[in-house]
Amino acid sequence: MNAKPNTDDLRSRHVRPQGMPWDTMRFPGCECKTLLSDPKSGLATVLIKMAPGATLPDHEHVLIEQTYVLEGSLVDKEGPDKGLEVKAGEFVWRPAGSRHVAWCPNGGTMIAIFQVPNKFFERDGKVADVGGKDWASSWDHVLSK
Repeated sequence: MNAKPNTDDLRSRHVRPQGMPWDTMRFPGCECKTLLSDPKSGLATVLIKMAPGATLPDHEHVLIEQTYVLEGSLVDKEGPDKGLEVKAGEFVWRPAGSRHVAWCPNGGTMIAIFQVPNKFFERDGKVADVGGKDWASSWDHVLSK
């Protein structure tokens, strides 16, 4: 017999980002508000604000990543799409395995949707998630399903 789902699990989650504080990311000039995070699947939706000149260093999108720019612009500083600028009101998605350095020369705010967190390639050769934890030990379980 199938167990009946907990009705609380089926309720909508109403998020009010305007009342949430900005969390400082480990990358200078970058802040975020996590709107949805599911550690079991890796799914995340994040509001990201980057100060003028801020950079998200060398990283790989493990699965599809989607970004809608709300304010400012997001530029590929390095990678196969070097120079690509996504402006306010525009959308970009990146396929699994794509790798680049993202930059906001004039600042920007965007909403990003990740199927699995990015892999950040550290200067010491380690591969970490956005929080600086070892990527493999934190997220390999999601891909091995």
